[in-house]
Amino acid sequence: MFEQLHNFLSTTPFTDYRIILLLVGVGAIVGFINTIAGMATAISYGLFMMMGLPINVANGTTRVGVLLQFITTSVIFKKKGYLDMKTGWKVGIPVGCGAIFGALLAAVLHVKVIEIVMAILLPIMSILLFIDRKKVAAKRQEAQGITESRLSDFWIFLIFTAIGVYGGFTHSGVGLLIIFGSYFFLGLDMIRSNAVKQFAVTVYTPLALTIFIIYGQVHWGIALIYAAGNIIGGIAGSYASIKGGEKFIKIFVTVIIITMCTLLIIKQIRS
Repeated sequence: MFEQLHNFLSTTPFTDYRIILLLVGVGAIVGFINTIAGMATAISYGLFMMMGLPINVANGTTRVGVLLQFITTSVIFKKKGYLDMKTGWKVGIPVGCGAIFGALLAAVLHVKVIEIVMAILLPIMSILLFIDRKKVAAKRQEAQGITESRLSDFWIFLIFTAIGVYGGFTHSGVGLLIIFGSYFFLGLDMIRSNAVKQFAVTVYTPLALTIFIIYGQVHWGIALIYAAGNIIGGIAGSYASIKGGEKFIKIFVTVIIITMCTLLIIKQIRS
């Protein structure tokens, strides 16, 4: 069954209405999950690779939808009063600086190296999905002054620059890093940390995307169709109040990540 699906996706033109519907549909799901949780970009990688794109091109192609989605969600969070622009730039600037280096690294490394690195990094990063942010918030409130950041602006800049390097290399998981970084080091609550994530991604993605464009690692046809779904899902995710469904989403995304990474490892063994 998997082989048949792979053959269908890799041999059917992206202009076929079935592929268009699939791209928009999956794009909406990924956009929704990335807005309320994270890591769903790994689903994009898996789909694009099954469609025949090398992982470096899949990596670059996802950035178009990411940019358009997070521009949209940033505006929504701003209108809802959760996004402070000063804090957004405080995070966005160092993340953007780091992203340039991370994207350059992803653009020039051999495809096999990227596949191996992704196969190792993504399952590790998926652990962040299962950290209970409500419990973390409750413990922090109990500890009041102890949990307040004592780091200087210099160290905070370096931390978010390092996060940006990761985000430039792969978008999958960077949102969770930004959320937890904003929460622990800037003292924001989870909602405002998520709002900062939306804006920081909006800041760094054009920089990373430019690198991938220069290296010819964006499939524009697939990217624009997929982006339409990302925007739809991002809007829905911004307004959605997720309760019991969040656990299912985390498990679903983790299964996708493990499956994709297993296939990458098998591919390396066979080659």
